[in-house]
Amino acid sequence: MSHETITRLPIVKGSVRTLRQQEELPLLRGHLLRLDPASRHDRFHGFMDDSFIERYAAKCADDGTVIIAYIEDGVVRGAAELHPPDQSPDSLPEIAFSVEARVRRQGVGSILFKKLIAEARSKGYRSLRITTGAQNQAMRALAHKFGAHLTFRHGESTGTIDLDRQPMPEPAMATPADAARAMVNANRA
Repeated sequence: MSHETITRLPIVKGSVRTLRQQEELPLLRGHLLRLDPASRHDRFHGFMDDSFIERYAAKCADDGTVIIAYIEDGVVRGAAELHPPDQSPDSLPEIAFSVEARVRRQGVGSILFKKLIAEARSKGYRSLRITTGAQNQAMRALAHKFGAHLTFRHGESTGTIDLDRQPMPEPAMATPADAARAMVNANRA
């Protein structure tokens, strides 16, 4: 994968990076299994048991889904998924998000959303589809923040994000730790 660099987050103590599909499948699966019942319901639009989560994570590892993860101490605590367009009936890539309760309201969802938009742009996508439960206020607010136009039908909100209307991401800021690491690596070279 081309996005293996780790970005340090200014708000929380973890990092964000793209997971390698097969070898890091257990990290995604573990994260999804740790979601509390309400979060699992919001993420999958209904109750899903552990066996469904196991199959879902395995499918993501095999079907070209890009997983951008927020990681603390080697454990995935949040994930943004970019599903390939060939899997949807309208040929739009679909996005999905999940953030564990212990790291919510720290900016993790916004950071994952920005990284996901950058990844979608790098793949040449021009719009993204998002679907969320009508009761999932946090996801609806996050989607709206990034320009999604949602409509409500049959208990869920669906919409699209026009990437041409999204501002270009700001360049990543280096932290003092990043600068020190770069100097050590330069001295080794």
